[in-house]
Amino acid sequence: MKTLFIDCGMGAAGDMLTAALLELLPDPDEFINRLNSIGIPGVEFKKERVEKCGITGTHMHVKVHGVEEGEEVHEHQYEHEHFHLRFDHAHPHDHDHEDEHEDEHHHEHVHVHTHIREDEHHHEHDHEHDHEHYHGHTHNDLAGIEHIVNDHLNIPQNVKKDVLAVYTLIAEAESHAHGVPVTEIHFHEVGTMDAAADITAVCMLMNEIAPEEVIASPVHVGSGTVKCAHGILPVPAPATAYILQGIPSYGGEIRGELCTPTGAALLKHFVTRFGNMPVMKTAAIGYGMGKKDFPIANCIRVMLGETEDKMDKTVCLAFNVDDMTAEEIGFAMDHLFESGAKEVFTIPVGMKKNRPGTLIEVLCKQEDEEKIVRTIFKHTSTIGVRKTLTDRYVLERKIEERETPYGMIRRKVSSGYGVQRVKYEYDDLVRISNERGISLEDVRKLIDGLD
Repeated sequence: MKTLFIDCGMGAAGDMLTAALLELLPDPDEFINRLNSIGIPGVEFKKERVEKCGITGTHMHVKVHGVEEGEEVHEHQYEHEHFHLRFDHAHPHDHDHEDEHEDEHHHEHVHVHTHIREDEHHHEHDHEHDHEHYHGHTHNDLAGIEHIVNDHLNIPQNVKKDVLAVYTLIAEAESHAHGVPVTEIHFHEVGTMDAAADITAVCMLMNEIAPEEVIASPVHVGSGTVKCAHGILPVPAPATAYILQGIPSYGGEIRGELCTPTGAALLKHFVTRFGNMPVMKTAAIGYGMGKKDFPIANCIRVMLGETEDKMDKTVCLAFNVDDMTAEEIGFAMDHLFESGAKEVFTIPVGMKKNRPGTLIEVLCKQEDEEKIVRTIFKHTSTIGVRKTLTDRYVLERKIEERETPYGMIRRKVSSGYGVQRVKYEYDDLVRISNERGISLEDVRKLIDGLD
């Protein structure tokens, strides 16, 4: 199975993920040329070869109308993921580290603009500088981002969906963190284009590399606090913490933010599971470098290779009955599924004394075996159960939710052994069929026509 492993030992940020994934390609320069031609307004990508702690890797530069994000505000480690968020009544500000590098950003952070304090007058100058270079600020809400992505970017449709899904994760996190509706969050022009560049680049690279499985290590988020006009915030910042819910993460000893909201959202969208590096035959390795230096190499490392297709140990429990009605067998099957059975099926068989009977087989996990056996004896008439421990080849499966004009539809995506299958949930198809008074076949045609 084609597997991508992401080492998040120094956190995650959009520009570093872009740089690391770029190194996996056979012709990075050709891909940079493609990025520069997709139509992100005023954006130019450029890569640079740098060294951290004796390791060489790639650092990405993104300029918006000729100015790099780190050139217009204080230097930050992941300098061009700045997601300037504002409300209609507000003004921009910067985050400053409380630690020894208070005048530097550790990296990109999602900024919600609020009124500037008197001691932050230098940021007002930055605001004027922005007007000078960008001919005034253009503020975009999520609908505006959708317009840019859908109508202006020359990228595949599936990549557009990925870009918008990542943007939505960030907007929802900021909405939750600041207690305002998503519709009231606006993205500042420079930060928007800069973040759009990183998000779009990663989504394009993931489409190009096309791993069947993406595994990431637990995420190092950093420690300490950051200062902003709201006051002093803990690391990880509220939006990042919200996105990382359900994802294994840890603080560590490095002071400052290591995981950005954009990095967290990209991981949440693309990673299949989090854990240790699997046993894999590595074919390519990439290093994406941050700007700031630490005693530990400040980089994200990605590895692309082949892992064994999935197998699992399965218990097969089998028994015969010749004195149960069809209703009683159906009732027992329902309880077996409730007890954790993966599969339950019946086969008509001939039994002793020439009696027709039923062979019932149950497949389950080893840890569910005892509970399943108790259920068999409780709800069937058998007095004996045969057990076989067997290996089972399986495709990797996940459930995806898709928003459509007909409501939310779930689909099961199965992949492995060189194949991929997509199947929509039957219950969702039935709901649409009943609501619209059309056949299941017509529902499938409607859904397929959305691709």
